[in-house]
Amino acid sequence: MMMSHTLIQFIGALLFGVALLHTFSTQYFEHLAHTRPKHAGIWHLLGEVEVVFGLWATVLMLCMFLILGQQSALAYINGRNFTEPMFVFVIMVMAGTRPILQLTDAVVQVVARCLPLTPGVGLYFLTLAMVPLVGSFITEPAAMTLAALLLRSTLFSQNIPSLLKYATVGVLFVNISIGGTLTPFAAPPVLMVAGKWNWDIKFMLLTFGWKAALAVVINAGMVTMLFRHHLTYQGHRKVAPAPLSFTVAMVHVTFLALAVMFAHHPPMFMGVFLLFLGYTTAYPEHQDRLILREALLVAFFLAGLVVLGGVQQWWLEPMLMQLDTQAVFFGATALTAITDNAALTYLGSLVENLSDEFKVALVAGAVTGGGLTVIANAPNPAGVAILRTKFAEGTIHPLGLLLAALPPTAVAALIFQFGR
Repeated sequence: MMMSHTLIQFIGALLFGVALLHTFSTQYFEHLAHTRPKHAGIWHLLGEVEVVFGLWATVLMLCMFLILGQQSALAYINGRNFTEPMFVFVIMVMAGTRPILQLTDAVVQVVARCLPLTPGVGLYFLTLAMVPLVGSFITEPAAMTLAALLLRSTLFSQNIPSLLKYATVGVLFVNISIGGTLTPFAAPPVLMVAGKWNWDIKFMLLTFGWKAALAVVINAGMVTMLFRHHLTYQGHRKVAPAPLSFTVAMVHVTFLALAVMFAHHPPMFMGVFLLFLGYTTAYPEHQDRLILREALLVAFFLAGLVVLGGVQQWWLEPMLMQLDTQAVFFGATALTAITDNAALTYLGSLVENLSDEFKVALVAGAVTGGGLTVIANAPNPAGVAILRTKFAEGTIHPLGLLLAALPPTAVAALIFQFGR
């Protein structure tokens, strides 16, 4: 049996590597879908980045059934925690509704008018700076959904260079990852350790928050300044033909707040979600199409990552724990690019007697690298699902995202490392 478990570990690592290669090959499959229409359906399926990890997690489960047997395979899957995929699904659908978008847009427009910038420049800067920081209170997946939808209906609806699109997505993903560190409950990698390590809001603000806010503003300011000549649109978006109903918006905000409040309790936030669906059905005149498909795909992606990631501890943990405090920051930043940053911090929380400096360096590195790839941070697949239709062949190329995220990642690294 020990040999069987070791075999599953190696198969899991192999499938994880295949899934990573598949993630970087999605644009190739989308190209095949256009050039070979006879089998376009299967090529489109393989080109869906949100399907990748779920697909290879299914292969892993089949291997477990064949090698370990049904009982062991079911025990493994039942031992996984799928709270995060379920919550991301719920919060994406809620945050992507017309009333929430209208309310967010109104607030951003008001703040933008207070800035000495043109409407397009002001809205762009605030979408990349203010919305990620608000994610510390409404959770990172909600902030990602709002920012991506705002960008899709404003800047990304214009004829802009591909370079600007990638630069924007790179900054957005990095800022979302670090922007949720003002509180201990909004960023998945922080959430994994905050309770065990007794990190409260005061600790987060003093240790991470001010650095994160500074990096977010610098990143947003730099990309805004660099591409300011392309931000000539007026900053207005057509969310819906109907005006904003304040009452309906407050009801939606209440549902959103309740979901965030019960983020760790699936029966509660799923119950809130079902009530929310009933409310939107009762008042369809205030709703656009709910982004159920996009949210389900993202949840499937994250669930696959949970399943595949569960058999990577045997090589990830020793690699991480052999690093000293200085090296763990850069090691965590690099490892985050190939695995979910929450998984890294979770592994760290299993190790006893870590120094406070090691804990801080581990989490800082995990959030710093959270924008490098689509799998680096849980909200990233949500951003990809919303924005990819605005890219060539409907695909955000992983290498393009990696290169675009490197400069804002470097800024965040410098501030987290030297802002002591």
